[in-house]
Amino acid sequence: MAKILVTGGAGFIGSHLCERLLERGDDVRILDNFDAFYATRIKKANLRHVTETARAAGRELEFLEGDIRDAETCVMAAEDCEVIVHLAALAGVRPSLAEPARYWDVNLVGLQRLLDTTKDGSRRFVFGSSSSVYGGNEKVPFSETDAVEAPVSPYAATKRAGELCCSTHHALYGTKISCLRFFTVYGPRQRPEMAIHKFTRLIDDGKAVPMFGDGSSSRDYTYVDDIVDGVLRAIDRCGSVGDGFRIYNLGGSAVTSLAELITAIGSALGKEPRIDAQPFQPGDVPRTFADVARSRDELGYEPKVPVTEGVRRFVEWYRQAREHGELET
Repeated sequence: MAKILVTGGAGFIGSHLCERLLERGDDVRILDNFDAFYATRIKKANLRHVTETARAAGRELEFLEGDIRDAETCVMAAEDCEVIVHLAALAGVRPSLAEPARYWDVNLVGLQRLLDTTKDGSRRFVFGSSSSVYGGNEKVPFSETDAVEAPVSPYAATKRAGELCCSTHHALYGTKISCLRFFTVYGPRQRPEMAIHKFTRLIDDGKAVPMFGDGSSSRDYTYVDDIVDGVLRAIDRCGSVGDGFRIYNLGGSAVTSLAELITAIGSALGKEPRIDAQPFQPGDVPRTFADVARSRDELGYEPKVPVTEGVRRFVEWYRQAREHGELET
């Protein structure tokens, strides 16, 4: 058992992680600022689920509303926690094109404020990075040893810079740090602007789905339960390999084209998708595909949920959440 700080714990991945931590016997403190990127009521609904889990598990859950860029807030949030799992960030490739300076400010200043609380080596640190750091990498599958000097969006650049900040902090202070490159996470509570959620809403409403390019672009879609399993393993093994700094891919280790994804969602809904063909978008990459050999060998990570099953589970959740008014309209 440990007390663990989860930043962004009211969000999609964070709320699922908090529930799993509580269920296994850890105490959890959440730091979240309810950023207006999507509706606050959705995040508060996420928190209600986490609170119910804490009550059922008989574990301690604390919530602190605050900004990760504020040094005093970070010190207070990290107090008496053994592990920091840093998931809070401004997310999204396309929105980052419009506000690159804000992404740099939140994602890097916030990260550094949290790292500053770990200089004495008393806490392990797990950083949520992104497969977007691989940019337009043509070698597949993507490996942690691949060159990542050419991200193609401000969001991706902040995630790669964040990994470098973590590496520098480890070199200076010896903090045990694991950086986790998430590959296109989906599942219940997924943010409303993300592809699977957005496409499900459009198809369900009988509206056309924007398909960027010819539909051949592909992603390594990873179900949230598999991602959370990887994060838990990284928490428990953080610092146990090498000198204590490590980067891991967490993906589904399989690829699905955009056209195949749209078809799968339509099938799960029992509705025929209508397509709105659009040009390929700046900042997008043609493919992602995770090599999870290192994660498998060192963390015991093994993704279990294929896309067809994951989409079915997502659609089931979507219908229930829509019925209960928990979705953004």
